[in-house]
Amino acid sequence: MIRLGIVGTNYGRTVQLPAFRADPRCQVVALAGSDQARTAELARAAGVAKGYGDWRALVEDADVQAVAIATLPSLQAQIAIRALEFGKPVFIEKPMAGDLAAARAMLQQATVSRLPTMIDFNFHQTMNWQRAKQMLNAGAVGTLRHVTVHWHVESRAIQMRMRNWKIMGDDGGGVLGNFISHCFHYLEWFCGPIAGLSARISGLPDDPELETTVAMALRFQAGPLCSLSMSCASFLGAGHRIEFFGEDGTLVLHNPGVDYMRGFELFHAKRPAAALERIAVIDPVDAQYPEGLIAPVSRLAKKFFDAIESGGTPTPGFAEGYRVQRLMDAARRSHNQGKWIDFSAEDASHESAP
Repeated sequence: MIRLGIVGTNYGRTVQLPAFRADPRCQVVALAGSDQARTAELARAAGVAKGYGDWRALVEDADVQAVAIATLPSLQAQIAIRALEFGKPVFIEKPMAGDLAAARAMLQQATVSRLPTMIDFNFHQTMNWQRAKQMLNAGAVGTLRHVTVHWHVESRAIQMRMRNWKIMGDDGGGVLGNFISHCFHYLEWFCGPIAGLSARISGLPDDPELETTVAMALRFQAGPLCSLSMSCASFLGAGHRIEFFGEDGTLVLHNPGVDYMRGFELFHAKRPAAALERIAVIDPVDAQYPEGLIAPVSRLAKKFFDAIESGGTPTPGFAEGYRVQRLMDAARRSHNQGKWIDFSAEDASHESAP
């Protein structure tokens, strides 16, 4: 039995907790938040034995064998590094950290410790996305020509005019940390390394300090281009749509709803078809949960526990998290400098650095 502690009483309690509990090898034994009394009450209500008001107490608890973290991006680095120093595998949320230096320190500690690490990039753990990947690999569209991402929703933070990390650009957040980090990961999962990009970031007309919208052009190392438009300030937006256009066909993932994970449908057409045809994909695991994020996170949790038991390097881990952090940093530099960033050249320089 793997005894796990969770730092974070929001997403950590509502999504990570049931996802980890779905695996019979895991027992969640502790929960940590910033308020001792509130965390203790939440732990009792969730059937968790211990509730701490300080993450350090959880990390240093000898009964906790592995640590999951669901906090502000700017707080994750110190918690993860401390847990790894104590010899405990770590599961974190995206984005990896508040800045590139902190993400680098996390990866360095993970490399030294040689312990399993995982980051919660979860879109590719939904069954429609898995099927789409299989079809692309099998030549469903032929040689890829280009990719488009159109992700337009109105987030709760925007609806409520909250000023938190999800829409503020500092501390690793804003539209880059909250949304585009996912896009960078899944685009490379589908299509291979990103070789270059150009990005523009904006906020609301009456509140430009918020970061809500990104327009981006990207080029994959394999050659195809990608156009990406994302805004979390789109009232009645069209949802989340990824289109793969190839020499021989087209493949589309589209979710018109407000649930970020649930609602995706897969469509395909191959020459000489005149219209896209829906590909039926069933996920019996997802249906048993009230929250659409739980099933995909449970699949990542299984990979995490497999690595704890048997060794190996689960993916996506800190290496993938660090790469996405570098791409986020490149996007922000592109916006600030108003220029195209040749990421493949930076890759070569990064790999040759001592």
